[in-house]
Amino acid sequence: MARTFLLLGALNALVSVAAGAFGAHGLRQSVSAELLQVFEVGARYQMYHALGLMVVAWAVTARVPAAALAGWAMLVGIVLFSGSLYALVLTGVRGLGAITPFGGVSFLVGWAALAVGAFRWVIQSS
Repeated sequence: MARTFLLLGALNALVSVAAGAFGAHGLRQSVSAELLQVFEVGARYQMYHALGLMVVAWAVTARVPAAALAGWAMLVGIVLFSGSLYALVLTGVRGLGAITPFGGVSFLVGWAALAVGAFRWVIQSS
């Protein structure tokens, strides 16, 4: 499982950098400044959570409780949050923004699971 989350983190970091470059160079002439900023938010949050997936990979190896739950929640968050922002910008369908908060909640679930698991891990180690 740790290898899976490390791979998912690395792949999402790669996609995030590519999305950021595409936004900065490929979209600048074709979308408004407001939509470009939305796209950049998607890329930034994808990178934050790509790094989070790499932390989860370590946490799984260290047997931190709920680490796998945290990783899957972060992955779902990337797809829903960043994916919906990318799709909104690329298609112009504003209704896709309604999906974004579900991704945000998934990010919160992931970080909360990791925090609770880390707390329990620290208590068990003491």
